[in-house]
Amino acid sequence: MPGRGGLQDPPSGRPGGRRTSSGPWWKTDARTDPWRDPSSPAGLGAPAVYDEDQQPGPVVVDAQGRRKLRLRDVSVRLTTLAVLALLLVGVVAGGVGWYLTRTADETPLYTPGTTLAQIDPGAPKETGSVAEIAAAVTPAVVSIEVRVGQAGATGSGVVIDGDNGYIVTNNHVISGAADVEGAEIRAVFSDGSGSSARIVGRDPASDVAVIKVEKPGLVTATLGRSEDVVVGDPVVAIGSPLGLAGTVTSGIVSALDRPVRLSGEGSDTNAVISAVQTDAPINPGNSGGALVDGSGALVGINTAIASTGAGGSIGLGFAIPVDTVKRIAEQLISTGSVTHATLGVNARSVTDGARDGALVLNVEQGSAAARAGIRDEDIIIAVGDETVRSSEELVVAVDAHAPGDEVTVEFVRGGGESQKVQATLDPA
Repeated sequence: MPGRGGLQDPPSGRPGGRRTSSGPWWKTDARTDPWRDPSSPAGLGAPAVYDEDQQPGPVVVDAQGRRKLRLRDVSVRLTTLAVLALLLVGVVAGGVGWYLTRTADETPLYTPGTTLAQIDPGAPKETGSVAEIAAAVTPAVVSIEVRVGQAGATGSGVVIDGDNGYIVTNNHVISGAADVEGAEIRAVFSDGSGSSARIVGRDPASDVAVIKVEKPGLVTATLGRSEDVVVGDPVVAIGSPLGLAGTVTSGIVSALDRPVRLSGEGSDTNAVISAVQTDAPINPGNSGGALVDGSGALVGINTAIASTGAGGSIGLGFAIPVDTVKRIAEQLISTGSVTHATLGVNARSVTDGARDGALVLNVEQGSAAARAGIRDEDIIIAVGDETVRSSEELVVAVDAHAPGDEVTVEFVRGGGESQKVQATLDPA
């Protein structure tokens, strides 16, 4: 208000009552204390002045009254020494890591005498939820990236020996990088980490291949047994279809011992497999991935699909049985190659309306078939205990044996009665 100094009276116009010296918070000098007398004149004084030698600026304390250390209170010399020490530690650590990666020897590519463990025969199939199976198996399934020049491809793989870094996949997934200068194969794990891989061995006649990474301690898949798989069993497929890593689909085993001819485009794969058929959705990129049963045990390696031409899943997928995968993988890990048995004939499927078989188109000179007396135009209808209804089944029946095995071959000649001969199989 004009003409008056100090603080204004309250809006009511009536000043509040003054406290007396008898008040517990009132001192005798209160009437002259400008902080307590609203009628005292107000004014700004000079800023605080600090002694820069004794106390440069106000003291900052915490809730307990202890002085806080500020960055500007630390000497420049001490800060410089700390930074240099950190840089030195970083340089030394980086140099040691680089040296070790440059000088560390790669582990041997082959491990002779390798035997892959399988679950006990007749182990009960305690079916778990798809979520439980996926959580247990996904860490053992990898994405495989192949790069040859400017071209690239993807597939899947399954860790079968985590201590030594062995991963099984399909031959057609990695064959493009075989014996090609500058080609790269990389395995990417479920945690997002990756590692370069070397080809241990590959088998175009079964479409099985093994690669090796230098990353010990990987989660290893549990191998089941083909004899325990029955039609109707629930199964889960895990892989990287269309490059989508860690994809999980489920279904059932819809057929067993399905002869399927494989001939990968752009690959040297030329195989006939006795496949596990499943309706679990499988798409390009699932190749080499896991097909597991309700207990999470591996029962097959996904390798092919039936398609109407669009290239996607129509509910008919095929996997290489786990017993075949185990047998081939052990040979590849031990020696890098696989030896198959052969009868020494070329054949095609035929039927006369009553009986199906494999018509012999020609017999190779000096082959097991020639030594056993099999001729052109004979129709083979059985090998050992296996019935043969097509040329694909003939290949599967012979391949179930090892070179040197003696088998009984049953055939029909000239429309007459069937005959049986003994043939000692040759190495392919």
